[in-house]
Amino acid sequence: MRVGITDRVATGRVTSEHVLDDVPETLSLRDLIRLRVREEVARHNANPSDVFDGLVCPEDGEAGPSGYRLPSSRRIDWEQQADAAIRAFEHNGFFVLVGNAQVTDLDAQVDLSEATEVAFVRLVPLVGG
Repeated sequence: MRVGITDRVATGRVTSEHVLDDVPETLSLRDLIRLRVREEVARHNANPSDVFDGLVCPEDGEAGPSGYRLPSSRRIDWEQQADAAIRAFEHNGFFVLVGNAQVTDLDAQVDLSEATEVAFVRLVPLVGG
């Protein structure tokens, strides 16, 4: 099935939108995050550049206005990036809404058959906090 993915900031503003194809109707949140990251890394690696537009920052990247700036144009390891995304979720770097419901457990089974959208909402740490 096809699933619409949006990235949002805490204010609700959409920062990017993607579609994932061939997604199972039911899978764990962990698997959904890994699938999403694998696809975004595949898009990047098909045409490597010095900017990565993804859920979490690669190891040597820096946040910029249109993604994460890398020191040089290079390929990214999707498994390393997926592990970083799982750690970011566990440390409240982002949360996930499936339809209108927040999913808080990585091992929870997510039913995508009735969800029109999956939103990844990035949280930005407060300065000095």
